[in-house]
Amino acid sequence: MTLQSKLDAFKADFEAGKPPYNVPPSVIRTMHRATAELIATGAATRALRAGDRAPAFTLNDPEGQPISSDALLARGPLVISFYRGGWCSYCNMELRALQEALPQFEKLGASLVALSPQTAANSRKSVRQNALEFPILSDPHNAVAAAFGLRFALPDYLVDLYMSLKNDLPAFNGDASWTLPMPGRFIVGQDGVILYAEVNPDYTRRPEPKDMLPALRRAASIPA
Repeated sequence: MTLQSKLDAFKADFEAGKPPYNVPPSVIRTMHRATAELIATGAATRALRAGDRAPAFTLNDPEGQPISSDALLARGPLVISFYRGGWCSYCNMELRALQEALPQFEKLGASLVALSPQTAANSRKSVRQNALEFPILSDPHNAVAAAFGLRFALPDYLVDLYMSLKNDLPAFNGDASWTLPMPGRFIVGQDGVILYAEVNPDYTRRPEPKDMLPALRRAASIPA
């Protein structure tokens, strides 16, 4: 079963208001509105793409240890996944799919990291709940996401909805800005150039991990 088929099945149940979700149609309409408006801004088309140089970064893992992109790239290509946070069911399914693909990435000499704006405590919870064996890093204020062109501010009506659902992002992220990253997946070569980029303003759509394998194979065939 593909990642997207799992996401689609979850979305169908969630939007139908099936237990345990019991989500009213008005909530679904608001979420659809926000996604449609983000798509209409064209923000995803302005994100970094293949051929661009990736910004270097150093971020902390859940235990407070700094991890730098330069150090990871010294070992081989780097797969970077930007996700919204552990409160997002779609993101958790994606993290588990990436974990399943991790041996394939490592066989091709690549490292994998996932970035979100959530606090270290929430990242530790994500690691436990999804049985992750790769680093997930806290990106305060979505600063690295912004450098990749992924950060966006939630509209006021979506902030109101999140608060009504007790999804308090400022508390979850330790940041009062009410910003999130568009889900994005990148492969960066050892020279710092992006080899693969997939960004989607529709958070219910995620690329398959296997979609990155051709780019990783090409990278593996080129001496560093």
